[in-house]
Amino acid sequence: MKLYNLGHRYRWEWSQLLYHALPRLGMEGVILISPSSPYTCIGYHQDARQEIDLDYCRQAGIPVFRREVGGGAVFLDGRQLFFQIILSPQNPLARLDKAMLYQRMLEPIVRTYTDMGIPSRYRPINDVVTEAGCKICGTGAAQIIDSTVIVGNLIFDFDYETMSRVLRVPDEKYRDKVFKSMQENLTTVRRELGYVPAEDEAAATMVRRFEEVLGRLEPAQ
Repeated sequence: MKLYNLGHRYRWEWSQLLYHALPRLGMEGVILISPSSPYTCIGYHQDARQEIDLDYCRQAGIPVFRREVGGGAVFLDGRQLFFQIILSPQNPLARLDKAMLYQRMLEPIVRTYTDMGIPSRYRPINDVVTEAGCKICGTGAAQIIDSTVIVGNLIFDFDYETMSRVLRVPDEKYRDKVFKSMQENLTTVRRELGYVPAEDEAAATMVRRFEEVLGRLEPAQ
């Protein structure tokens, strides 16, 4: 399987478009990428006007993108390292039920965080959490064309304030509740360790752990 370890070298759109493109080309692969600039991403079935403060995003210059993966709206930037796995229908892993697929694909992330010094565990059906139970990875899965796609991220750091700002909420009091809830339930590498390790070292660890499940990953352009 091909490995596309792309870092921060490409425009933010690439962090979404590549894993949408590979299924249309009939290609498998693992993509590691961080967006070069911030954006807001909404789930496939969401109504952007109901979920996102589009006026604020326009004023702040924050693009909004609809992915072909379900889940909720999220603010994303270069402080997260995305992993995106594209499996062909012939791959035995693609034939697993959703719960087992998540467990197999998220175990490398659990081990990566633990290797970094943040003991973590898998929580069904699609969460990676710390020992204290705080979420530390956003994940999703979908069928795109005939391929099975699993996406997620290593959260080095997170802009809770902007995340709470891009969401459409009934009033500012409710926005404060959203902000506090995120801080209580979502943690980051910086919060857990007090610093952010080198991204290339974290990526190398993640590749090694993914190879335990996917086999040899061949670097590709």
